[in-house]
Amino acid sequence: MDQSLHERLHLALEQQRRAFEAERMPSYAVRRDRLQRLLDMTAKHGDALAAAMSQDFGHRARQESLLADVFTVESGARHAIRQLKKWMKARRVATPLHFLPGRNVLMRQPLGVVGVVAPWNYPYYLAMEPAVAALAAGNRVLIKPSELTPATSALMARIVSEHFAPEEMQVITGDAEVGKAFTQLPFDHLFFTGSTAVGRHVAQAAAKNLTPVTLELGGKSPALVDRSCNLELTASRLAFGKLFNAGQTCVAPDYLLVPREMVEPLAKKILEEMRRMYPAIANNPDYSSIATPRHHARLQQLLDDAEAKGARVLRSHVEQPQDRRLVPALLLDVNPSMTVMQEEIFGPLLPVIGYERVDDAIAHINRGERPLALYWFGQDSAARDHVMRQTHAGGVTINDCLWHLGQEEQPFGGVGASGMGSYHGEWGFRTFSKEKPLFIQSRFAGTRLFQPPYGATFERLLGLLKKL
Repeated sequence: MDQSLHERLHLALEQQRRAFEAERMPSYAVRRDRLQRLLDMTAKHGDALAAAMSQDFGHRARQESLLADVFTVESGARHAIRQLKKWMKARRVATPLHFLPGRNVLMRQPLGVVGVVAPWNYPYYLAMEPAVAALAAGNRVLIKPSELTPATSALMARIVSEHFAPEEMQVITGDAEVGKAFTQLPFDHLFFTGSTAVGRHVAQAAAKNLTPVTLELGGKSPALVDRSCNLELTASRLAFGKLFNAGQTCVAPDYLLVPREMVEPLAKKILEEMRRMYPAIANNPDYSSIATPRHHARLQQLLDDAEAKGARVLRSHVEQPQDRRLVPALLLDVNPSMTVMQEEIFGPLLPVIGYERVDDAIAHINRGERPLALYWFGQDSAARDHVMRQTHAGGVTINDCLWHLGQEEQPFGGVGASGMGSYHGEWGFRTFSKEKPLFIQSRFAGTRLFQPPYGATFERLLGLLKKL
């Protein structure tokens, strides 16, 4: 990285840091105005953003971009505007009896300058949803979007510069070297969305500055089908969850665990639903392309490796598109030696594993690293609760896919190798705030009895407190 770019990064950070020092506790009006500008910016440029994302992908369904990238940011910003006063308010918390009449208060303060590193699969949403939370909490924001979505990244940089002063929020574009240098800046908080492998490097870079991090990663998110499920409904919702954005979703179902006797009938139904939703693959405006030639080649290699090692590949369509659209496929008779069972797929390939007992399926999930999402399909609430108690995941949707991601009243985040920390709604506000505890002492404080000189009164009082 050249010296001028290094200076540009540090200049951008210092510009925001100086602005924060001059306004350490932005008012409700200031924060609301910033959120409203972000909302207005998103609404105004929604169609242009969808077009840019389609250009970057080769083709991306306009409706998917408007739903997953534009609407979600608008929804998050509106929610934050509605709840902002409540979130900002200092909160009384309980005070132990022996400290009364003193009182405890939690005060939420912004951290300072927040860095956001966004990936390519939902390039606007995964840049601006963290920014919503950071701005609501009163911070300044620097964003590094992916170099794999150059049209979207350039558009974001332009529209942000039109709606925000650089000391409020700024987008810094550049290649992977710029991204690496970005993560080494001494932010007050660093928010990263991407792969687990890159997330490890980001955490190491941030640790050198003792910068706290939120890591939204991924992994192999399972869908566990119970014998009590509705077969048609399950097939329809799995097909949607897997093929939305052509499977390029961090919470897409990565593989299925299905009762052995249901594997064939469920596979048949899923393929039927895929064909119903997408009657054709080539030139279908509703079906997205794989974002880059490298990712397309990687998915084809996963498919070839599985087939060579004995997997039965059931393709949804017979056509072979000439562009980067990839024909969806179910993979049956898979085994652990296949690369598709070792890596996050991030595409329209869906391995199906049969099981005899539900505890066998649970054991399979727990042998792997903890996933970002888990899906369960069925009507037996006792069976559902058993699975929920015996597995870990960042989040869960029951009898559907993906939708827990859109809940502003619930935290979203990973666990273990799928990430650390959470955001959305108030959880995002808290992530980018310091909850500072205040103990406010009364003029008439019983704690003077703990002061020396110590004697019998102290001993009696301490003995009494131990019995409370």
